[in-house]
Formats: sequence, structure tokens, C-alpha cells
Amino acid sequence: MQIQKVTDASFRAYGKVLEGYDFGRLLKEMEHTPLPADDVIYVPSVEELEPLPVAEELKNRGFGGLPIEIGYCNGNNKKLNALEYHRSSEINVAVTDAILLIGKQQDVEPDYTYDTSKVEAFLVPAGTAIEVYATTLHYAPCTVGDKEGFRVVVVLPKDTNTDLTFPVGKDGEDRLITAKNKWLIAHEEAKIEGAFNGLKGENITL
Repeated sequence: MQIQKVTDASFRAYGKVLEGYDFGRLLKEMEHTPLPADDVIYVPSVEELEPLPVAEELKNRGFGGLPIEIGYCNGNNKKLNALEYHRSSEINVAVTDAILLIGKQQDVEPDYTYDTSKVEAFLVPAGTAIEVYATTLHYAPCTVGDKEGFRVVVVLPKDTNTDLTFPVGKDGEDRLITAKNKWLIAHEEAKIEGAFNGLKGENITL
């Protein structure tokens, strides 16, 4: 699979590279977060990250003043497994090199299935921050080559990806809701409990 760069023009349909932020302390703090050798860990909100000075700038410049959460996704991964989307953009800050497997929500079929042959891969170099648009399908990053793993900061509107506190329907798009502000389409090979298995085709492996 061709691995493109987030600086390529082809990424503009999915998001953009962010400039003008000072992520120095955020990147330094992330060095203390766990890095599983054979798994992926996602934490939506981390109290050590959210008081940092850049958090206020991310809230105001990145999300127009809305309350945000700052967490991380760390680990080792080589497979697509699923794709999710939110009703809002997401900001990722790559602490290490990482690869994103992404697609377009517009390519989701009326029955909420999605053909994985439409997925594209993009390298996010260490130290790079990107906005991932709300219409971009995405999931856990992938490890680059034989590196030891990845660490990626994840910034979203507050309470995104936290446990549901309301009932969800069993029809249509409601079937995809697995957490607050999270709609998920899984591949059956991933065996994600309770998820809608709507990804058709190869469970892409890098």
C-alpha cells in the first residue's frame, strides 16, 4: 500500500497540518506515558496534559473556545480493524512517527458498510500536528516499519469517546454509536464486541 505524507496535496480532503503551536512541553510530558509492546491503549483525558499552556491555545484556536479533552493513543498496531468518525474535528500530535489509515465518510454506503479498498495511508512525522476533519474515517494509528511503537496525542471536544449515558437505537446510523460522539464501523476479523461489522474487503495490514 502506498504511504503518502500529510504534507501531500492528497491529504487536504482529510485534514491539514497545523502550524504556530508550541508543543514542546506536551511532547516532553508524553514521554512518560505507557507504550504497550503488543497492544494499543487509548486514554481520552489525561490530567497531566490538560493543564499545559498549549491546552488553552488548542481550545481557542483549534475548537473555537469549546471545552476539550487531551489524551493519547499509544502502542503497536499494523492493522486497520475499524474506522470511526465524530461530529467534530480531531487534532493529533505525533510524538513519534505514525501512519494513519483513513477514508471519507462520504464513501460510506446507505447501509453503513464501507469498502476498505478506498482507504488511504498517510505518514505523520514525529512532532507534526494535524487536524483530522469530522468527515474523515480514522482509527488507531499504525506503527512505522520496525520501530518500537507509536505515541500520538489526541485532542477532541470534552467527553468524546467516553462511556454512553443514554440509550442508543438499533437501526440505521444509531447502530454505529459505541461511545459519546463516536460512530464506529468495524471489520469482522477484529472481533470488536458489540460493534457493527460494516467494513467490507481486506482488513488492511501494513
